[in-house]
Amino acid sequence: MKKKNKTITIDGIDKKILRALMQDARTPILEIARNVGISGAAIHQRLRKLEKSKLISGSKFIINPKVLGYSTLAFVGIYLDKVALTDDVVRALKRIPEVIECHYTTGNYNIFVKLLCLNNAHLMQLITKDIQTITGVLRTESLISLDQPFERQIHI
Repeated sequence: MKKKNKTITIDGIDKKILRALMQDARTPILEIARNVGISGAAIHQRLRKLEKSKLISGSKFIINPKVLGYSTLAFVGIYLDKVALTDDVVRALKRIPEVIECHYTTGNYNIFVKLLCLNNAHLMQLITKDIQTITGVLRTESLISLDQPFERQIHI
């Protein structure tokens, strides 16, 4: 039996709503309704439909880590000793607060993580004392981000 690829069709009004909220999730619904030309209740209905389809989920504030002193952003490729230990390694990585993303990958690494660190010394401590000591981690390779020219979501 074939699995159907679940997709949702969105129209121009949905796109206008999404673009407004992607630009600023705190935009009042009534302001969006005025700009789109439909009622606030219709906006709410469309948002419920988009949430139910799992196209959108919640909203969030974005914290600037540099203001908190986190000046080093790094990516660490993790090679595993045994692939059977993947779930245990991921659980251990999840307990390290500085690991802000974790990905299973193809290619050289088994796991690829994104870390926010106070500085290079903090990064070194995290790699050598926290990540490389996890049972199942064979070795790591790290890359330090010098700058992030842009970040964006998928175009709607």
